[in-house]
Amino acid sequence: MHSILRLGGLAVLLAASAAQAQSPAPAVRTEKNISLALANQIAAETVAACAANGYNVAATVVDRAGTVRAVQRADNAGPHTLASSERKAWTSASAKSPTQAMMEGAQKNPGAANLVYLPGFLLLGGGVPIKSGNEVIGAVGVGGAPGGHLDEQCANAALEKVKGQL
Repeated sequence: MHSILRLGGLAVLLAASAAQAQSPAPAVRTEKNISLALANQIAAETVAACAANGYNVAATVVDRAGTVRAVQRADNAGPHTLASSERKAWTSASAKSPTQAMMEGAQKNPGAANLVYLPGFLLLGGGVPIKSGNEVIGAVGVGGAPGGHLDEQCANAALEKVKGQL
């Protein structure tokens, strides 16, 4: 009988150890996100990078949830550039991917072509995720250069300037 109790106690101990090893994820998560100061800096650097090439653009920076943190619009940028930059930033943050790559994927893959029907998605080049390490903490969207690939170049130039802060 004594050995049965020992075996029963060992089984309880093993079960408790297994439960502890497979404990659920914490109820409260800690995530990185973009600060207002950094969002403003990225927006300004993006507009400046495009201006250096003669492009009048708007740049919108969103946080990891796609909420607008900063917007800048060059003096001669068209009014449509605001909406396109915001949609590109939101799309990039949401999908954690550059919008140029998403556009190209949708053009080549019939299944991905349906992404254009998602409300709010804008599959044009110019949306780029902002990463801290491997974690997407936001995105920048640019509208107004004569081609989405040029919008993306401006965003990447800005991100290169602030990479030490990420």
